[in-house]
Amino acid sequence: MKIQKPLMEMRYQEELEALRVNDTGSRPANWRLSPKAVRSFILGTQQPLELDGKQVPITTKFYGDSALVERAIVTLAGNRGLMLVGEPGTAKTMLSELLSAAICGNSANTVQGTAGTSEDSIKYSWNYAMLLAKGPVPEALVPAPVYIGMKQGIITRFEEITRCPLEIQDSLISILSDRVLNVPELGEDGVLFANEGFNIIATANTRDKGINEMSSALKRRFNFETVEPVKSITLEGKIISQQCENLLKSAQIQMEIQQDVVEVLATTFHELRTGASFEKAKIQPLSSVMSTAEAVSVYYQSALDAYYYGDKTIQMDTLTENLMGAVMKETKEDLPKLKEYFNGVVHQRAQRKGGIWEAYYNSRKSLK
Repeated sequence: MKIQKPLMEMRYQEELEALRVNDTGSRPANWRLSPKAVRSFILGTQQPLELDGKQVPITTKFYGDSALVERAIVTLAGNRGLMLVGEPGTAKTMLSELLSAAICGNSANTVQGTAGTSEDSIKYSWNYAMLLAKGPVPEALVPAPVYIGMKQGIITRFEEITRCPLEIQDSLISILSDRVLNVPELGEDGVLFANEGFNIIATANTRDKGINEMSSALKRRFNFETVEPVKSITLEGKIISQQCENLLKSAQIQMEIQQDVVEVLATTFHELRTGASFEKAKIQPLSSVMSTAEAVSVYYQSALDAYYYGDKTIQMDTLTENLMGAVMKETKEDLPKLKEYFNGVVHQRAQRKGGIWEAYYNSRKSLK
């Protein structure tokens, strides 16, 4: 049975091994790769690396600020946690997975923050049947991701930390400060000191900032890095093409990426996100998050429709219907703004360029 979504360390196993074999840099304690090799894994290299007589290309996986990646790596080599913040869909989670896979070979040691996240799901809980039978003994303890990270000296990922209640967030303060976790039930044996290599990567969406604002004490334990949306249409198109190609390949669907459709989609998302077009026309800002991840989803859904119901060619009516779904997921008030975008910017471009832009403009009838 094929795994639907392999972990980063599984998907890029060959690249990680090639980097490890050829790595001559200094490594922080308990790291699998040096900071230079971690950077190369995330940002790619110009030349392939040799592994068992084979040339292994190291691909670019994160198309963002290289300086941000370097700062993130240096932070994790130190004694402060790493906080990745930004708009939804800016690849914060993917970056945290890549960092964890390269540093410790385990990107699955994760806490998913929600309103219902408890301290037990972060630190530890108990096997209550064994607890009743034997009392509070070490074998009755059920470790949670932070406990596992400290004991094994690996990264713990904490997704959507601001969705957790404040008291749950603040349970990390002493851990990040002292690198010690106390289990009072075990008495003198209940003190866990973090092994070298342990650290925390947390993520938070700027749109969720007001849900549970982090305390100043916890903020001081993290280095904050803001992951910005992609600003280049060409780069955004490249990301859409690459990720959709991987998704289609994973689904065992033989389809070529339609670059003209990708260009239209990348341009649309860029303009709706920034509120301006190349023609200098003003566009009403949308309430919805027009992220690159949403653009990938729109293309992929359109490709699936073309594969299963069409002739493997994406129709602009289908693309526009999926775009409308992405725009309206938060509020229906964005639909008139999208219609205005089609009647203004897209109409002008259709008259000037024709071709796929004309087909795109004619698809506006799908905006109901």
